[in-house]
Amino acid sequence: MKIGIFGGTFDPIHNAHCFVAESARLLEKLDRVLFVPTGSQHYRDKPQADATHRCAMILGAIASNEAFELDDTDLRAKATGYTADLLPRLHEKYPQASFTFVIGADSLVSANWVRLDEVVDSLERFAIAPRAGVHADALARVIAVIPQNLRERVTTLNLPEIPESASLIRSLLAQGRSVRYLVPEPVWRYIVTHRLYGFGQNAVTA
Repeated sequence: MKIGIFGGTFDPIHNAHCFVAESARLLEKLDRVLFVPTGSQHYRDKPQADATHRCAMILGAIASNEAFELDDTDLRAKATGYTADLLPRLHEKYPQASFTFVIGADSLVSANWVRLDEVVDSLERFAIAPRAGVHADALARVIAVIPQNLRERVTTLNLPEIPESASLIRSLLAQGRSVRYLVPEPVWRYIVTHRLYGFGQNAVTA
């Protein structure tokens, strides 16, 4: 079985996440894509929404796609938040699977990656999704750290650059503005119901 690993804070999950995951599934011929939210990001601010809310939004967003699944391995007590520590645990959980790690180019260049060679060595493919504003030279510098014999596992997904981001969505919500149609409908309704991300009482929700 070929499984895609799509990690991140998903704070909140949005339409671009779903588009990237589905595109990776088709382009890389994956049987399943696991959405793996993390509770500890070493290169970004702490997630604004707690893990319970973020998982609930992921479940709502992916419910209509049988190939998508939530995996909470990186939220458990022993999780370090490092991909190099996460992947061995996933290999134990899915011993018959080969893994493709799916990551946005923005996350790749902005992260302080630890043991990136170990990460790539444990994968069949390391698939990068283009993101608006990420320059090719910045991406090339990160890839150059990967040992030459492993670089053939690195691929860039043939996708358009998508400007949508969780930080943009949080900013709009903090202003009391609608993000409907930037996020899946179940996510939008969840945010409205639970008043997440500073979404105010005077916001237009219809």
